[in-house]
Amino acid sequence: MDAAAAAAAQKRKRAEQEEEQAATDGLDVLDLRAAKRLLLGFERRLRDNLEARMKHPDDPARFADSELALHAETDRLRLLAGAPELFPDLVPLGLASSLSSLLTHENADLAAAAASLLADLTDSDDPSDLAGVQALADALVDANALDLLVHNLSRLSEADPDEAEAVHHSLAVLENLIDLRPHLADLVCDRTKVLRWLLARVKARDFEANKQYASEILAILLQNSPANQKRLGQMNGVDGLLQAVAMYKSRDPRTTDEGEMLENLFDCLCCVLMPLGNKERFVKAEGVELMIIIMKQKKSAYSSAIRTLDFAMTRFPPACERFVDVLGLKTAFAAFMGKIPVNKKNKNESYQEELEERIISLVASLFGGITKGSRRIRLLGKFVENECEKIDRLMELYIRYSDRVKAETERFESLDLDDLEMDDDERYNRKLEAGLYTLQLVALILGHIWHSGNSQMRTRIELLLRQNKLTKDDVKEILQEYHDNIGDLDGPEEKEKAQGRTKEIIAVLS
Repeated sequence: MDAAAAAAAQKRKRAEQEEEQAATDGLDVLDLRAAKRLLLGFERRLRDNLEARMKHPDDPARFADSELALHAETDRLRLLAGAPELFPDLVPLGLASSLSSLLTHENADLAAAAASLLADLTDSDDPSDLAGVQALADALVDANALDLLVHNLSRLSEADPDEAEAVHHSLAVLENLIDLRPHLADLVCDRTKVLRWLLARVKARDFEANKQYASEILAILLQNSPANQKRLGQMNGVDGLLQAVAMYKSRDPRTTDEGEMLENLFDCLCCVLMPLGNKERFVKAEGVELMIIIMKQKKSAYSSAIRTLDFAMTRFPPACERFVDVLGLKTAFAAFMGKIPVNKKNKNESYQEELEERIISLVASLFGGITKGSRRIRLLGKFVENECEKIDRLMELYIRYSDRVKAETERFESLDLDDLEMDDDERYNRKLEAGLYTLQLVALILGHIWHSGNSQMRTRIELLLRQNKLTKDDVKEILQEYHDNIGDLDGPEEKEKAQGRTKEIIAVLS
């Protein structure tokens, strides 16, 4: 083709593209026909750019114009975000596959533009848009977008503000896709190195927006996924998270956003402590010691440290033993007695209540995990100190939670249950919401103390029961309900063991 013919062809192409742009510019409402034009225009620009790059790989000046045009066309595709109902018709035409391919573009600016666009297209809170956005999400997964997004996280340099923004958009796409299709949380971690990237990101010393977002995505991936919890543990994730929170053992976050990030990190830590193997890693990495240090420092992470210990010690005796060995009892029982640091955060009543329930759970775990020996004696000794003040506190908690549960029980029993269609499970759940589980744990602790046979403590318990017009039968009734409703989440063997221990305590109270 001679120069004149080539120029004429180029002129015709430009005219066609200008005509397409004119047809879609200024649209208030995007119909399917206009949306198809937009997509075809984008694909043509993408194809032109790829051809120019292949013809002139060593001469960027020869394909610079086509990349500017492609960038502009990518931005125009944002119009589609306002019409997700059209996505099912556009997916077969290549919407997902074309945008996924742009994520791999050698020009990081174009890859960033693709991530930004996908963040807009996959973000919708309107239930009427759900089917369309899910269709796009499924097509993106089929087009390998998950792998490409994670690959981009590694190749983008956050030292460049534009590329840092691209990282943020890439994380937003991952969050949106998981929100649309929750099963992708397992899939993306199985197929990519996203957990490794996120773990490295939250361990970085300096705080900024992407570190916060990385902590949020990590928490989402771990929240309801035992597989991801185990994966993170196997890549030394427990130690990595401990390193991340250790930065705040003696200082508070400087901003609200930094505080939210710290909460996310503790959420991750609590999630990852669900599998037994990770509890072992936590103890080995001196996580118990770190949490006690954080509690002693009385900074904003105080309650999060108690929550983490509660997760670590639940049904795991080695963590309970370590806790006693490193002198954690004094710190824990200060919180049990209500001696907690005061700041803006913990003046909130719900915060105080949650902390109280956590520390009760922690003490119950100690009794469940330490059944004999000198450690058991040290634990029981705490309830003799200062004329059995901790038994007084225990009975105070018993009365408070018992009153709350009774009030809720009387409330729904006074209603017409035929209208409410409330079965026994629903009734039990209502009582749990009113504080029944915490009441059961308090009763369990009282039972353990009685089981010890210590006459001084038994006398104190009987005195306090009489003063409140209660008997041991009331405590037994609470424990029997607890026994009958122990679940088998940890397997039938653990359920049988827990029921056996509870039955033994009930028998001693008789």
